[in-house]
Parts: sequence; C-alpha cells; structure tokens
Amino acid sequence: MKVFLCGGGAGIQTVEANKRLNEVIDHSKPCLYVPLAMERTMYADCFEWIKGELKNVDIPYIEMVNSADELAAKNMNDFGVIFIGGGNTFKLLHELKASGAFEKIKEYLNSEGVVFGGSAGAIIFGKDLEACKLDDANEVNLSDINGFDLLDGTSILCHYTNRTAEEDEKARQYLLEVSKHRRVVALPEEVTLFINGENLEVIGNRPYFLFENGAIITQNEE
Repeated sequence: MKVFLCGGGAGIQTVEANKRLNEVIDHSKPCLYVPLAMERTMYADCFEWIKGELKNVDIPYIEMVNSADELAAKNMNDFGVIFIGGGNTFKLLHELKASGAFEKIKEYLNSEGVVFGGSAGAIIFGKDLEACKLDDANEVNLSDINGFDLLDGTSILCHYTNRTAEEDEKARQYLLEVSKHRRVVALPEEVTLFINGENLEVIGNRPYFLFENGAIITQNEE
C-alpha cells in the first residue's frame, strides 16, 4: 500500500511530493484522475490543472473519470496511480460509497496500488470526516462519514495554517474541541504524509499538527 496524503497544495508546494510519487509508480501505466469532489461543471478545468500538476511525473497519460459509476467500473490495476483531487469531502465520500468505488479503491490498495489524495482526496483516508465539518457543508446528507481509516483512528484536516489568521484560529479552536474524542492530524498545504507499507514518511519543510485529548502537538519541527 502506497498512499500520499497531501495537505492541499499545488505547484511549488507539491514538487517534492510529486518527485517521491515518481519514484514509486509503475511508469508504464497511466494515471487515473478522480475530480468527483468538485462540481461537474469544473471537471474540464480540473483536467487542465492535473495535467500541469503532474507534468514532471513520468506517466504515459492521464485519464479522468466523470462519474463515480465510471470509476467503479474501471479495472484499477490498469493504472499506476489514482489521483483523487479536492473539493467537497462529503460529496466525494458519498459518491464513492454509493457507487461501490470505495470498496474498489480498498481492493486496489490491497493489491499494492498507489493513491495520491489532495485535500478532500486525502481527508477520506482518515478515520472519518468529523474534522472537516468546519470547512465543508454536508449538502448530500451523508450519514456514514467513516473514511478508509489508514492512520489508525486519526481523522485529517487539510489547508491548516494556510488561511487567514482568523480562520486558522477558528480551525484551531474547533480541532481542540473535536480532539477530546478523537485524534486529528492537521496538514498544511506544503506537507504530504506518505504511507509506504508499514512506514510513514513526511514530505515537506513545514510542521504539521496532531490534536489529541484536547491538546495540540507540533510534529516534524527542526
């Protein structure tokens, strides 16, 4: 299992993460891009974005799905990496679960697949979506908000410390309260956590933050 959990950055923020991705993928296979967290009207723009974002990753081409049903019908083992982009996390998880693609992604990971998740695409790999309720509206009325839980019971929040001071403080207070009942890892846009089998690698030169028992712990400081 190889999963990149990106804090939501792009461009210069993700150069090192993309370099690491390039080291672990099968270069003979294409990338499958999943923009489902965004509204469908944005998919064309999303495809242009991902082509630029992965321009230095050695892949034959990028294929984009336009629906969760299309994703569920794919043979995911045909792809060297599945890239799941950002947007509304509740919309994304709802569509993955309703279509059966959620279980297909599990199977892909269990067969040594590689996934790169950015923002919403990273948050779904945590314990649940509780930490992102501050950012995302649950307009799809998703009741089962449990994610893939790849971090041993830890939920994920992205874009942490990349917003205004007021927004960052609001997020900090929210996570201090939420963490009384669960662990939360808060990732800046410049940080990517790479789950490489049993190992966890930190890519990026900024600290990330662990909230637990109503307290905050700063990680990977110099």
